Amino acid sequence: MTEDEASGLARHDLLRVDPECWGRLLAGRRDLDGVSHVADWARRGRPVIVRRRDPGQPTDHIPVGLPLPPSAGKRRIGLALPPSAASLYPPVTLVSACETAPPAWRPVVDDVLALGSEHGLAPTVFGSLLWQALTGLPYLGAGSDLDLLWPVSGRVDPRFLQALARIEGRAPMRLDGEIVLPDGAGIHWRELLAAPEGGTVLWKGRESLALRPAASFLGKAAS
Repeated sequence: MTEDEASGLARHDLLRVDPECWGRLLAGRRDLDGVSHVADWARRGRPVIVRRRDPGQPTDHIPVGLPLPPSAGKRRIGLALPPSAASLYPPVTLVSACETAPPAWRPVVDDVLALGSEHGLAPTVFGSLLWQALTGLPYLGAGSDLDLLWPVSGRVDPRFLQALARIEGRAPMRLDGEIVLPDGAGIHWRELLAAPEGGTVLWKGRESLALRPAASFLGKAAS
């Protein structure tokens, strides 16, 4: 990956890491010696996820993370990659991950996919479902959320948000996640739905946060 390609990455993008570079990174992280799953993470082809940069991290590196499963303490590990060590890993759609979901989730998953199809939106997954689908390790538990990203090409139809809330109202789990804007930034779908007239929502970019008018992200309500 070039530096220009790295500069265009967004939060939640997945990256494959060169195993040799991974080994060099870990050599400088004695705190990770012996931590379950970490040493062979890249060799097994498991990706890392782009996150917001920590203060003091080098700006010429890509801030990434990986979460460990509950059996390994649910630890969230942060690293910084040189662009040359990384390549894009395709996003994981809900369609492709649905077989990994618990059976009790399947009716809700079907409803979510139908809603997405109705509005021309294809959700991708992050959180526990993503990592279990990618690694086969046990990330999902009784209290897990269904974490979804909804990439949009323009403004969000309020009817979509209202329907998503109705699905969550009858779901056995929490439907968490964000609307992903054309610039790659995210806005929590529930926060956008609940914003009062004239209110603001938290815009989450890769490098910064900002409060922005909710109305600037919403389409006109149906009459």
